[in-house]
Amino acid sequence: MAVVSGLARGVDTAAHQGALMGGTIAVVAGGLDIYYPRENEELQKSISEQGLLVSDEPLGVQPQARHFPKRNRIISGLSLGILVVEAAQRSGSLITARLAGEQGREVFAIPGSPLDPRAKGANTLIKSGATLVESSADILDALASLQTPLAEPEGPAYGRQSLPVTEDISAQDRQTLRDLLSPTPTRIDDLARDAGLDIGIVLTALLELELAGTVERLPGSKVALCGTSF
Repeated sequence: MAVVSGLARGVDTAAHQGALMGGTIAVVAGGLDIYYPRENEELQKSISEQGLLVSDEPLGVQPQARHFPKRNRIISGLSLGILVVEAAQRSGSLITARLAGEQGREVFAIPGSPLDPRAKGANTLIKSGATLVESSADILDALASLQTPLAEPEGPAYGRQSLPVTEDISAQDRQTLRDLLSPTPTRIDDLARDAGLDIGIVLTALLELELAGTVERLPGSKVALCGTSF
């Protein structure tokens, strides 16, 4: 099994280091020639020689906040399953886990003390149906029944509805979308219609706002500004 992660500090770094000899894929938010974070420069070089580096950005591009939603979607899309090791109640890891669920991937989580705020996100996932993980055997047993993805089918490539290049979203489009949001849940399709924007652009902008903790996704393909919802 190849281990896919985002080359961030902490758990990501440990995951890549532990899997380097067996196979690891690092999905980065900037250009492949940019070392971020700087302390992972040697690790990134090692992965480029012994594993695989993936990015949606051209060479020379510095990582910016708007790049991370695309990075997270690629991480979950490349994987058979996502393991959440540590996550606060509002965490980018939980958004990646949700993306994994939408993409039909398995979701795993390591439980923690209910008194530890860093464990609340993983514990919530387990209560919602994620597979509880105590050792690597739990993951391998769950994945044993999954068939390795086959070659891409003939015909139009799937994923054409994926997120557009984020630079295509203008500041005016972002502001238009923000003005339409409120604490009252609103259907995403209605937002796109009222804003006069392509649904792909709306989804990208909403994912950025979700990662920033500004909006929350709700059942029924609805979103609302974080705070009081009705």
